[in-house]
Amino acid sequence: MQIILLSGGSGKRLWPLSNKARSKQFLHLLAKEDGTMESMVQRVVRQAGEAGLHADITVATNASQQDIITNQLGDRVTVVTEPERRGTFPAIALATAYLKLEKGCTDDEVVVVMPCDAYTQPGYFEAVRQMAAAVEQDEAPLVLMGITPTYPSAKYGYVVPAASGSGTCCPVARFVEKPSVSQAQQLLHEGALWNGGVFAFRLGHLFAMVQQYVPFTRFGELRQRFGELPYVSFDCEVVERATGMGVVRYDGEWKDLGTWRTLTDELRTHVIGNAVMGEHCQNTHVINELQNPLYVDGLKDVVVAACPDGILVCSKQHSELIKQAVSQLTPRPMYEERRWGTYRVLDDTMFDDGRHALTKSITINAGKNISYQVHRHRAETWTFIEGEGIFLLDGVERRVTAGETVVIPVGHLHAIKALTPLTFIEVQCGHPLIEEDIERFEWHWSE
Repeated sequence: MQIILLSGGSGKRLWPLSNKARSKQFLHLLAKEDGTMESMVQRVVRQAGEAGLHADITVATNASQQDIITNQLGDRVTVVTEPERRGTFPAIALATAYLKLEKGCTDDEVVVVMPCDAYTQPGYFEAVRQMAAAVEQDEAPLVLMGITPTYPSAKYGYVVPAASGSGTCCPVARFVEKPSVSQAQQLLHEGALWNGGVFAFRLGHLFAMVQQYVPFTRFGELRQRFGELPYVSFDCEVVERATGMGVVRYDGEWKDLGTWRTLTDELRTHVIGNAVMGEHCQNTHVINELQNPLYVDGLKDVVVAACPDGILVCSKQHSELIKQAVSQLTPRPMYEERRWGTYRVLDDTMFDDGRHALTKSITINAGKNISYQVHRHRAETWTFIEGEGIFLLDGVERRVTAGETVVIPVGHLHAIKALTPLTFIEVQCGHPLIEEDIERFEWHWSE
């Protein structure tokens, strides 16, 4: 069995902690049994392993999330990046092509597609196992997961099982996309289930379908012609048009932790990070990723979140409204996880004479390195404050340690490799100061 995890989203409803590079599924806010913290995507991958699902995992995502996925999941998954965002159908199509043409999976291989951020119980993964078994036994060419509803929601699609259905996998009578609340109430009387966004099928079944849109023989060819695939969801393009579908019911907990209100319901502690809460707060949660301490008291039903991207103080009741204002609040991400470590913007200043200066704190994990690169519009100064590494400038390597400073003029090739966890302060000067001002080259390190 192959699992495709869908990872997308811009994280607007969990501002300021989430942004285009660090969406909700990457926030380290969920406590494990040992007290350590993990993200939603780490939780899903861990749960799949603990459930004994013997499957290779491929994450389908956009390029901006590739580094953070690699940083959080390492070699436990394969990452397939979309050239552009075009909905879940193109994303699944591209990942399917990768499995067949790059990984060499056969047409009979069972593929399960699932979101990377569902908050569920272990029974969820048993339902996934049952879905895969139903496809293997040819009970249906396409099997969905149906979630037992807890209320008549207008936010989800609904799967209506056939009245004559019995057993683990039931035939599907019809599919209803996001009805009104009154329609949802009627659907519940009919025994309808929420569409959980989990699908199982044989690899060859979907691969043949994709070939109808864009004929191709190589994975790279489909990637180059990605924009020719319809910009549409998998539900609309495949599920709503399919015949002979089956559905497997899941009765346990299933939540979308996509808002501050739903997320804080699952946090085990009311204070995370450098903060203190007074005794007069009620149903209030505080998350502080800043070095500056934060004290709150006298608040009721409020969420307070602080990080380099901004500070949020909002009632939980109105916290979803932040999505409408995010575009006016954050010009660029101020914190990112990369495949090699993390960076945090400390200062971003535009001077009256047009000069621009940007200061970052950068931490590289031991054994990792940033690419051999050149910038055409900025000079950089690095001051090392912790650890030891190998600094590379125009093809010459030398060791550097805490207390040293190096200068990288505009147009000069450079890189750094961490021998131990390595932290340095980077000051950029130039215009424009953007992440896209970078050209990468190959380099083979001597050690």
